[in-house]
Amino acid sequence: MIEYPIDQLPQLIDELLQCDTTERKNKLLADAKETLSTEHLSLLFEALPKEQRLDIWQLLDEDTQHEIFINLGADSCRWLLQSLDEADGFKLLDEVSVEELLELEEIIPERFVEYARRQLDEVQTKQYELAQQYNQEQLGHWLDFDAIKVSEKLTVAGARKILQKGLPQYTEVIYLVSRKGTLIGEVPVNALFKANDSDTLLSFAVHDVASLHADDDLYEAAEVVIHSERMAMPVVNADNKLLGRLKVTSAYELRQEVTDEAAAKAGGLREDEDLFASVRKSAKNRGIWLGINLATAFLASWFIGLFGATIEQVVALAVLMPVVASMGGIAGSQTLTVIVRGLALGQVTDSNRKALLKKELRVGAVNGCVWAMVIGVLTYVWFSDVMLSITITVAILLNLIAASLSGVVIPSILDKMKIDPALSGSVILTTVTDIIGFVTFLGLGSLLLL
Repeated sequence: MIEYPIDQLPQLIDELLQCDTTERKNKLLADAKETLSTEHLSLLFEALPKEQRLDIWQLLDEDTQHEIFINLGADSCRWLLQSLDEADGFKLLDEVSVEELLELEEIIPERFVEYARRQLDEVQTKQYELAQQYNQEQLGHWLDFDAIKVSEKLTVAGARKILQKGLPQYTEVIYLVSRKGTLIGEVPVNALFKANDSDTLLSFAVHDVASLHADDDLYEAAEVVIHSERMAMPVVNADNKLLGRLKVTSAYELRQEVTDEAAAKAGGLREDEDLFASVRKSAKNRGIWLGINLATAFLASWFIGLFGATIEQVVALAVLMPVVASMGGIAGSQTLTVIVRGLALGQVTDSNRKALLKKELRVGAVNGCVWAMVIGVLTYVWFSDVMLSITITVAILLNLIAASLSGVVIPSILDKMKIDPALSGSVILTTVTDIIGFVTFLGLGSLLLL
């Protein structure tokens, strides 16, 4: 079986925490640097309890420290700067790139940001100032500045000299610009090998270039790059001046960022919460959703209370209530997950929402019929009561259909209201399915069993 680097993390964490000699720790860290990416090294560092992190940190060379620091989550990054001597903290920012600084400035103290700005050279300073012209939700704030752009008058011989110096990763074209920097076209790198040295690049350039705009929404632009089947796409401003590009790797990172944020919010968490964040901070981050859940639980309990007399007379209803609630909750969550993912990917629109609703209702009806019959039979075997079996059969069927309906409608409404459905959809849906399930089951019980 293939072993991936991420699979080595648990063993490395255990060994680092259990070994008691500096020599052994140095050997483990050296092996980790050989086999793990910088992102995985950062995950390794964040997996260590805070009281042991600094001991490990001191064993790392400066280059590795810098790489880990750049990839840390916001909480871990701030904690590290607070824990190090200020001089050591500044040293981590000596060689940050513009892209790294733009990410760090959101999370580190202003004095560190100012220090890092002063370390930028003239070209980097201009790039940084360009990025500041756009807000953090716009593509222009997060450009890759390593695109190769050359004069439209350059010859093939000149372009080949540039290629000999090495190409940035994911470079498949060279961009041609006018003297004012306007994007004119692009030349595939492969085409240079067939051309004559004296030919100008303009003579066989592709002029119909698909480009992105600096004021585009960042995450929408990422999806465009992913679906373009290109390694990168150029980014221009309103005057068609070439500013940079968005690479496919950056696009996938942005998509993953959206996914991670949605998953964290669905659990009432922050995406960048440190694994070993303080008890106070973690409790605060999660406490609000416990409160919201408590409120919805009391609401469901209030509806149950309306049928207190029925439950007192038919105790079996109380025994079977969790079955009704859990079946509706699971069915609704399955539909909700599909719809939230579709909304995030732009697949759910006003045009296809009605067809999607019909499809999910059919799914709910099919599963409702099958599992309602199964539960009805099991209930009869357990309690030997035909009317009780009919009651729960009908309640399960109606609850699963209602759950499918809710799984489509609730996230759609929240999305229309500009509320993240991944954040609050599951809480609302669970409340709705519980109330519908309890009211249906206990209501039918009142009618059929008393």
